[in-house]
Amino acid sequence: MPRLLFLAHRIPFPPEKGEKIRAWHMLDHLARRFEVDLGCLVDDPADLRHLPFLRGRLAHVEAPELGGRRLAAARALLRARPGLPLSLGWFHHAGLARWVREGLAARRWDAAFAYSSAMAPYLMGPGAAALRRRVLDLVDVDSAKWDAYAADARFPMRQVWSREARTLLAFERRAVMEFDASLFVSAEEAGHFAALAPECAGRVGAVENGVDLARFDPAAAHPSPFGAAPALVFTGTMDYRPNVEAACWFAAEVMPLLAGLPRPPEFWVVGANPAPAVRALASERVRVTGSVPDIRPFIAHAAVAVAPLFIARGIQNKVLEAMAMARPVLATPQAFEGVRATPGRDLLVEGTAAGMAARIAEILDGKHPGMTSAAREAVRQGHNWDATLAKLDPLLAVS
Repeated sequence: MPRLLFLAHRIPFPPEKGEKIRAWHMLDHLARRFEVDLGCLVDDPADLRHLPFLRGRLAHVEAPELGGRRLAAARALLRARPGLPLSLGWFHHAGLARWVREGLAARRWDAAFAYSSAMAPYLMGPGAAALRRRVLDLVDVDSAKWDAYAADARFPMRQVWSREARTLLAFERRAVMEFDASLFVSAEEAGHFAALAPECAGRVGAVENGVDLARFDPAAAHPSPFGAAPALVFTGTMDYRPNVEAACWFAAEVMPLLAGLPRPPEFWVVGANPAPAVRALASERVRVTGSVPDIRPFIAHAAVAVAPLFIARGIQNKVLEAMAMARPVLATPQAFEGVRATPGRDLLVEGTAAGMAARIAEILDGKHPGMTSAAREAVRQGHNWDATLAKLDPLLAVS
């Protein structure tokens, strides 16, 4: 069996949040075809408990601890160089880099897969030339996210985010030209990158996110975590800036417009690590849960699953999961990007507070009865992991 090196910037398990969902399904797929060595970084000590499972599944796991945010920030500043993005220093670990170099020198692997731009430097340069195939999954155009951050920031962060966007795009372009193939989470993301980097157009493609239809099954019984009021549910990691801004915007702009409904709904913000701005939203009609053992009961009993994101890259797993559980979904155009579904039939898409409030009122009034079954069918047809991940096989063919 051929040998594969899989690099990830965080432990790719369990598949319970965005980046880990995609990373785990890719790793699990490739582990059926390769003898896999995993190299990853541990930035949360709680993740160490998952290493025994991964070591039982893979040939080898190299997982050095990265340290906390302060140490990572110091490392990023110490490794700062003109023209290089700070995020590369943030995810640099000398021990992991040495392990990769030694493995490359010993020709331990036939091919390598780097998950995220932060892992690309470990596989760039003459030492990696002996690999028969190198594939990079950029997932999103990360540089565009920093550009969006800069757009509404003030000095000095505007300059910091703007520099990160500029230098990261330059690095992404270099990496794509060095790897044999580079991937994005959707055709839209790949097209956006090709427009920014025309010389890379023929070297990028898309492997879309899927959804675990067996896990997110509307037929499964889950106890309701809600009271009598209809629940509008927003899921995600709640210290991630786009999610923080989305929750705050929805609470301030949409919820007041719903107060006059016959049964005013509650807004439930469900996810780990709520930032101070999110915790401050908690009130009689806004519930902030923090980490929950299982998000499925919250989705299963939601009157509406909302995705009010205005900074969003790639495909939103929160949208796919709610659709898979046959719930009505209301998303902004940004959160809808990359989803293989038809607005108005499979989900609703609105970009304004007034529009969102109107669509929520319609759903609560029973005006979209066929949307739930249509939603699940749409993700069954368009976001099946087996079909999407099959695209990896020819990219990593080494036999």
